[in-house]
Parts: sequence; C-alpha cells; structure tokens
Amino acid sequence: MKRSLLLTGFLLFIGMVAQGQSGPSAPPANTQGQPVSYASVTELNGLLSQLETTSKNTQDDLVKLRIERWKTENSYKKQALGNVDSIQRNLQGALPEIISKLRSAPEDLPATFKLYRNLDALYDVLGSVAEGAGAFGSKDDLQSLSTDLNGFESTRRQLAERIENLSSSKEQEIARLRTDLKAAQAAIAAEPPKKVVVDDTEPPKKPATPKKKTTTKKSITPDNSKPTAAQGQAGPAQPQSQPQGQKPQ
Repeated sequence: MKRSLLLTGFLLFIGMVAQGQSGPSAPPANTQGQPVSYASVTELNGLLSQLETTSKNTQDDLVKLRIERWKTENSYKKQALGNVDSIQRNLQGALPEIISKLRSAPEDLPATFKLYRNLDALYDVLGSVAEGAGAFGSKDDLQSLSTDLNGFESTRRQLAERIENLSSSKEQEIARLRTDLKAAQAAIAAEPPKKVVVDDTEPPKKPATPKKKTTTKKSITPDNSKPTAAQGQAGPAQPQSQPQGQKPQ
C-alpha cells in the first residue's frame, strides 16, 4: 500500500510539473543538433502512437468503473478513487507533454528515460486499480483494465530496448569523438609553431625637395637701323691709290 501511495504522489507531481512547464516544442533533432535517422524516427512514432491509443482506451475504461458499488471498505474505495484520479490527470496532462517533447527530440536520452519512468509508475498504479476491479468489480472491468495494462507493458518493454540501443550508440559516438580529439591534439603538438615577424617601425620620412623656380630669359633682337659699335668707330674712307706710272693731272 505504501508503494501505491508513493506512485500516486509521483503521478500527481508529474502532472503539476507538466502543466507548469508547457511551452512550444523545438524542431526535431538529437542532442548534438544533427538530423535523426529515418529508421529511428519511424520506430519512435510507432511506439508513441501505440502509447496514445492505450492511453485513450484506459481513460474510457476508467470512466466506466463504478468503484462506489464495490463491496469493500470505504477506505479502500477512497484509495481506489484517488488512484483513478491520479491516473486520469497523468494521461491527460503529463503524458502528452512528455510525448510532445520526445517527438521534438527523438533521441534525447533524458526525455526517453522520463517517459519510461512515467510508464512504470502508471503501470503499477493501474495494476492496483485492476486488482481491485478483479476482486470487487465486474469481469468486464477486469478484462478492459487488463488489456490496458498489457498495452502499457508492451510500450514500456519497447522503450527499455530503445534506451539500451541509444545508450550503446551514444557510447560509441563518445569513444569516436575522444579518439578524434586525441589525434587532433597530437597533430597540433607535433607541428612546430609558426613565427610571425611583425615590423612595426615606420620608415624615415624623406625631406621635401624645394621646387625650382623657372625664370624666362628675354631675347634681345638687334636693331639694324642703329649703327653698331664697329660701324660707329670706323674712320673716314681712305683715298684709292693711283696706279704707278700715271701722273697726276
């Protein structure tokens, strides 16, 4: 009975947490942000669809129960009603929230294990209700709840196998990443460091050369109208000499 009460409290706690943390889901991806394989998504979708069908059938079967008509003590009836209420809260609130988060991250191990723990608690509490139905209720109620229990058990078993496969895959991935990291570190250690010389000295500035002034020479043209110095200093013309043998007249 103590185990049943603890599981009932766990289901109520899961329901309150799911209602307080509901929000938009992220796009499908694994924990590393890489795309998930088609086979993995297909496997998970089939598992979750089966679980949703079982959840709907269980809710319908619990509504049909007439626990108040059971021929047993009132304290036991009260406990059974509390179990039914906690199961309904979980199936309507916590379980859909967990399924939604797992669909957005199909290979997220914490989310997968959270669903497994929730199914484990559901199975035990629902089993207690089915046991009471078999002892104090009708055979139809017992048959319906037994079918629901088998559905949860089948999903829980498949989920356990998926957790085992995902854990093995993650371990192999971690080992490969560690090997790649060691190889990269060894390559960096073997490579000599490159020396980079930075010349930050400024070259000396060349003195500015003054610009030469260009002067234009004036051309002097001689004036033919004025006598030159040679012409002005010339004396009178000398008389022409007479030829010898001629007398002057």
